[in-house]
Amino acid sequence: MLGTFQQSQLRIEIEASSDAIHDSLLIPAQLQKWLLGQSFSPGMPEKLTSGLDFTTSTGPVQIHHHVDVAKNNCLRLLLSGGIDGFHEWYWGEGWVQSRLEGISVLPLNLGQTVSLLSLREFLRGKKG
Repeated sequence: MLGTFQQSQLRIEIEASSDAIHDSLLIPAQLQKWLLGQSFSPGMPEKLTSGLDFTTSTGPVQIHHHVDVAKNNCLRLLLSGGIDGFHEWYWGEGWVQSRLEGISVLPLNLGQTVSLLSLREFLRGKKG
């Protein structure tokens, strides 16, 4: 794999319930609305579950995802392709935390920051 090893962990406050955050992360129809710049492989299920494999594309870069853990308050994705590593999400009432580690030529911290801010705006729009 080309690139450098990168790691980032971010936590933000979000004016949303744990259930709303859960649905935004585990229901692909909602995930696609706020995860900017990424297209998903066709045939996504209604909900992400452990053992599921899918692919996203950011321009010409494809990232393969394997859902390692999908629970009420956490999601762990094993990544390969454009990023070789993992992405973990944890959440509760009013907060979400994202931990990303991997080897990639992509600027992972920048993408992670943009994703968290996009999620916060998406949930703010659903509330009002």
